[in-house]
Amino acid sequence: MNDMSASLAHSPAASTQPHIAVLGAGPAGLAAAQQLAKRGMATVTVIERATRTGGNASSFMLDGVWCDYGSHRLHPVADPAVLADIRELLGTDLLLRPRHGRIRLQGRWINFPLKPANLLRHLPTPFTVSLLFDGLMSVFRRNAANGKTFADVLRAGIGPTISEAFYFPYVKKLWGLDPELISPKLAERRVSGNSVVKILAKMFSQLPGLRTNTAGQFYYPRRGFGRITKALHHAAERDGAKLRLATSITAIERSGNRIVALRFERAGQVERIVFDRVFSTIPITSLVRLIEPPAPPNVRAAADQIKFRGMILIYLVIEQNRFTDYDAHYFPEARIPISRLSEPKNYSDTSEPHGVTVLCAELPCDPTEPAWSMDDDALGVALAGWLAEVGLPIIVPIRSTITVRLPHAYPVYDLGYQARLHTLDTWLSELEGLLTFGRQGLFAHDNTHHAMAMAYAAVDCLDPDGGFDHAAWARCRERFETHVVED
Repeated sequence: MNDMSASLAHSPAASTQPHIAVLGAGPAGLAAAQQLAKRGMATVTVIERATRTGGNASSFMLDGVWCDYGSHRLHPVADPAVLADIRELLGTDLLLRPRHGRIRLQGRWINFPLKPANLLRHLPTPFTVSLLFDGLMSVFRRNAANGKTFADVLRAGIGPTISEAFYFPYVKKLWGLDPELISPKLAERRVSGNSVVKILAKMFSQLPGLRTNTAGQFYYPRRGFGRITKALHHAAERDGAKLRLATSITAIERSGNRIVALRFERAGQVERIVFDRVFSTIPITSLVRLIEPPAPPNVRAAADQIKFRGMILIYLVIEQNRFTDYDAHYFPEARIPISRLSEPKNYSDTSEPHGVTVLCAELPCDPTEPAWSMDDDALGVALAGWLAEVGLPIIVPIRSTITVRLPHAYPVYDLGYQARLHTLDTWLSELEGLLTFGRQGLFAHDNTHHAMAMAYAAVDCLDPDGGFDHAAWARCRERFETHVVED
């Protein structure tokens, strides 16, 4: 490296507080930093490679429209402490909005969240009869818990009709694998309605007299979902946390089984800082590769075999006030490559700016696939064609197309991932002074509120003297295993 200087810094000698480094400034990292600083538990330094905070949960403005990195919502089922803090941070900027989406199924549009009357009215009669038959036969199918694959669990839980028409093609699109090659764990973590009883309960919870105050609704900030992480960023700095952006970690030093220091590069300068503890929310595979001396060969091999699914976000700026009245469209059918289309203006119900709206399409795609190297205009033309195929033609001028590529959009739960993840997790857990959590840190397909709840739990496990309650953290990890993604 040319023209670089190195500096050495230590935790402030006059301070009795532990110095904690937080790696990554996404929702989990920012929530941990904000809580540590707010409670006065540590001197906090957040290290983030990007030039902005928030990760994929941040927002940006495109032609006057606030856009997110895909479709994001804050769900009412969030941990009460997390939800209360977000409300306090955002105040009246946090809106409670009705969900208004739809799914393309059997060539028809049906409401999402699912509603009994809408299903009966819009689905083909033979398909509806088959669904009802699957429901009646569910008591005779073998226990879903014995399933060895995602496909086994879904067929046993909800039957072959909805599995093969909706879940299987959708899952293959999202993760790039046949359902028979995916772990049953995905059905527990990703499919909230993985049994007939659960699907019916979710559907009937929408009916008058049975619905809660927030059923069929979601929280969303006025100026994009990223307002949440921006507010966490500002609150953390206000309470004394230090954020280092555009900073790349080059090594995490260990002495035996203890993490002792970090080396990183910023603006051509190499620095080394000694910390008392490291909270990591970066991808668990990246974490393993950064540790020096290197992890044992079997751990490094397991890290190399852990997979993430990529995604291309395609944004079309079109010259009309609204494209549709729906906030999101879901496309499980295999012939349409995108998985979801969202319209940001409909999330916050803003009418501004006049005469322009933005469509955001999610195209699951790995860097090795041809679409990854397509230019923006070509992807925009392809998207317009796919939408026309399902009766959503764009009949107004397209002002511009931009794309964003996310190489680590989803963790891939293939059949061998649990053994490999266990190898990584076991070795990392033995390193003193290191804790990994968050969506990327625990390889968890979770919502933003789950990531923040993990951060809160991590801070709760710190002792006043800077120690860490590992038994309490183990109980928290068990609770994290029960997280189910909310769509």
